[in-house]
Amino acid sequence: MSAALELRSAPATKRRTPVMRIVGYALLYGMLILFSAFMLVPMLFAVLGSLKPEAEIFTVPIRWLPSSPQWQNYILPFQKNIGRYFINSMIISIVQTIAPMILCTMAGYSLAKFNYPGRQLVFLFILSTIMLPIQVTLVPTYLIIKELGWVNSYLGLIVPGLATTFGVFLMRQFFLSLPSEYMDAARIDGASEPRILWSIMVPMCRPALSALGIFSFTASWNSFLWPLVVVNQDEMRTVPLGMVFYMGEQRVPEYGQLLAVSVIATIPVLILFIILQRELIRGAAMSGLKG
Repeated sequence: MSAALELRSAPATKRRTPVMRIVGYALLYGMLILFSAFMLVPMLFAVLGSLKPEAEIFTVPIRWLPSSPQWQNYILPFQKNIGRYFINSMIISIVQTIAPMILCTMAGYSLAKFNYPGRQLVFLFILSTIMLPIQVTLVPTYLIIKELGWVNSYLGLIVPGLATTFGVFLMRQFFLSLPSEYMDAARIDGASEPRILWSIMVPMCRPALSALGIFSFTASWNSFLWPLVVVNQDEMRTVPLGMVFYMGEQRVPEYGQLLAVSVIATIPVLILFIILQRELIRGAAMSGLKG
């Protein structure tokens, strides 16, 4: 009797399963499209708003397409000092991207692959600094920079961001996922420890390094609070800081120009993400799963 009931119910189950699967995929992709639209609409508003006359930017209801594109909004800011702000941000972001990739790689490799007294204690101490908000270390860091004479200089803007706690954690977790047999085989062949790190282990860390590079570049490019504290000369301002002062210097704010600068400021991060997105996903998936 029970066998007959199972035979009768089996076809019904098979008929329902594809339908439920289609409904599940429809709900999933519908939510993804909804969240994607939620994230992209502000960017679309910024791009189209940068081409609008000032009177059309805040019209209600929203008028999406400009009546006459104002291409000068992309030119006028660079006739002032916006170009200098972009150069400053690019120099600082490139250094604060390359330096953490080197320093955090060495620190993460040491914490993951070498056994020495106090290794776990050092790692816990480094990890505990994540819990400290930037406001806690802001004043002591500024006093140190001031005593060194690095206020209003590239050194003052760059040095505090040469290494990050997140970068050390990310690289350590990734090195833990790599077999130590590669190191043992290289030592048997007579390779030195620096040779093992840079010639054998680092090439296998491309996903983690790509993720760290994107995170470091984005954090440096978008940094506002630290440049605001350590810089008070116009020629040393970065893009986020310069945009605020650029708007404040105008009697009547030109929001079209501000939106244009905002659009241009997203391009370097967007290009970097497009180039390294595959490695970023691999690094984020592989580095944080093993403790």
